[in-house]
Amino acid sequence: MEEIRFQQPLPNANLVLTLSIISLATCCCFGLTGFILAAIALVLANKDLRLYMNHPDQFLPSSYSNLSTGRILAIISLVLNSGMMILMMLKIFFAILLPFAFMNSWLDQVDLW
Repeated sequence: MEEIRFQQPLPNANLVLTLSIISLATCCCFGLTGFILAAIALVLANKDLRLYMNHPDQFLPSSYSNLSTGRILAIISLVLNSGMMILMMLKIFFAILLPFAFMNSWLDQVDLW
């Protein structure tokens, strides 16, 4: 007698897609929030991808499609959020150091020191 197997969705496919979309939407918020969400989504996606590769016949193809889309969005979001974090660090760095550089050159011209 033939055994009937029911396909089930991947456990974290929808969560990965949701986290990836939220992290992509929050990439302009200093980069840190979106970076954390994208990293979590990528870890969950890789875990589910290994699960799918071991037993592809047990899971729905639509669930794998959601997982792949979420993984791609998480990678894109990681890159964008990393860029935003670097940009914010540069802004803070120049906002702190640039006034001191102008102050130092002004004090040299005034010859108060």
